[in-house]
Amino acid sequence: MDILTLLPFIVLIGAMFLMTRSAKKKQAAAAQMRNDMQPGTGVRTIGGMYATVKEVHDDTVLLEVAPGVHAIYAKNSIGAVLDDAEYNRIVHGDDQELDADGTVVPDDASSLTGESDDVEVAKIDLAKDDAADDEPEDAEVKDVKDAKGESKTDGEADSK
Repeated sequence: MDILTLLPFIVLIGAMFLMTRSAKKKQAAAAQMRNDMQPGTGVRTIGGMYATVKEVHDDTVLLEVAPGVHAIYAKNSIGAVLDDAEYNRIVHGDDQELDADGTVVPDDASSLTGESDDVEVAKIDLAKDDAADDEPEDAEVKDVKDAKGESKTDGEADSK
């Protein structure tokens, strides 16, 4: 056999090996993240719910989804373990990065245009023009003769 005939198969097997290797690395990292969970840390489930870990068991996790409300979830349903700053920013709205002297965003967009009220704004007239109503759309109908010499008007189709 020639090496050029085997080359596509070798490339295909190499690509499959690299894809499975990276998938296994991602699975191992996710399993390690779930095993490193400690009570008191904030998590996000794969469904998008944010909660605090209360107890960690072999295959399950007890989460506090609201003060006094506990739910048992499978460990595989934990999508991400969040650090305290990110969890507080998302859940409680605490954001230390914002300062009070920052840019203030107005409630309406009128102040963002940069034009004052004194400037006249060109308005588009959307009313129908009366002059356009006087002219018919298509006043004349053209007679067309087909191959058989029969006369027909525009828009008529041949029927067979």
